[in-house]
Amino acid sequence: MTETSRPTSGTPTSGTPTPEVPTSEAPATRRRIPFERRLAAAAQKVTSQALGPYQSAIVRIGFSFTWLLFLLREWPHRLELYGPDGPWSWEMGRQMIADNRSFTVLMWSDGRLWFEIVYGLAVLSAVLLLLGWRTRAVSVVFMAGVLSLQNRSIFMGDGGDNVVHLMAIYLVLTRCAQVWSLDARRAARGRAPGDGPVGPLLWTVLGGFLLAATWFSDVTGEWWLLVLLWVLWLGNALWWLVCRFAPGEPRTLLDVLANLAHNATLAVMMAEVCLVYATAGWYKVQGSRWQDGTALYFPLQLDYFSPWPALSHLLGASGVMVLLLTYGTVIVQVAFPFTLFNRKVKNVLLVAMMLEHAGIALLLGLPFFSLAMIAADSVFLPTAFLLWLGARAARGRDRLTGGRQAGAALPGQSRSGDEAGTRTLVG
Repeated sequence: MTETSRPTSGTPTSGTPTPEVPTSEAPATRRRIPFERRLAAAAQKVTSQALGPYQSAIVRIGFSFTWLLFLLREWPHRLELYGPDGPWSWEMGRQMIADNRSFTVLMWSDGRLWFEIVYGLAVLSAVLLLLGWRTRAVSVVFMAGVLSLQNRSIFMGDGGDNVVHLMAIYLVLTRCAQVWSLDARRAARGRAPGDGPVGPLLWTVLGGFLLAATWFSDVTGEWWLLVLLWVLWLGNALWWLVCRFAPGEPRTLLDVLANLAHNATLAVMMAEVCLVYATAGWYKVQGSRWQDGTALYFPLQLDYFSPWPALSHLLGASGVMVLLLTYGTVIVQVAFPFTLFNRKVKNVLLVAMMLEHAGIALLLGLPFFSLAMIAADSVFLPTAFLLWLGARAARGRDRLTGGRQAGAALPGQSRSGDEAGTRTLVG
């Protein structure tokens, strides 16, 4: 007798093939990643790179552009707004600073020359930050200019000044010049961060400014801001020394600390925007005019907020449109923080909020408030859109300049040498 062979797994006994039986190894490949490995991967990601390079760059550009436009528009009225000719006199400002301890260098002197110097430096720092030139140092000067002018006359603002005030502080702690900046272009050409005499000279001048700020600390403002400025100055001095003389593990450690500060500050920016919209939306819900859908009708009837009276009256005459805009504003503001984990819905509401601010600028005559809020909203813009926007801007620049040089990299596609790579102390 011959022994009948048994069919093995996966071996057909007839012309019709049989499906393979899954082996015991298949589920193992789909096993969940252990928590400690996921935690290590997350730690490596936040320490090895500064996240959101395009988002932080567009926030930098947006706020410096907004502040620059404001300063230039108010140039003829600067002395009345923040200077010695204003109704809020220098002595009144000094008494206010003594009470609230707000930071401003305009209390160092009541002369016009000092005011003109501060105002001119505020304009210059906004231009340089917009271009991304020596961003680490210029961002500090930008912050000092914003705080000095705004805290000198706190009643000159429309709400957008509060956002600029906060973001000017946040930008100091971010690596917002990784792309779309002169710093990134210089790094793409092989220039190291510590090369050249310009950087050390600039930080030396800032050191002199800090000595003066410390000397006038009784009229400059809060002590914690001076401490922050000294920490930044000493940190950048250490950065320059390490880049020149110890580019190994000490440089890696400083990269990790800078990335952590950047990523934490970026998260704070996002939380700040969500908090602004959440509080604004929930306060609106409690108002009777927002509940009955007539809230937007009343500002449209005010001459002070009607740069285009015909357009305001036309919109206010439509009860349905006023109702839809009133309820739509509340819904978008309340819902936005809850949509951050759904990318498509978040992007739709983000567009709606930006259009809302554009409408506020057009109908209510608050352009700088709207620009500040749009710049803050930009932290949530998707990277794919920002890359597309950068490519379009590069094509427009090429048409104006007669084409790009052969072999030149697209602007913003190369990160600065001190911020590239995946160097980390974790993993």
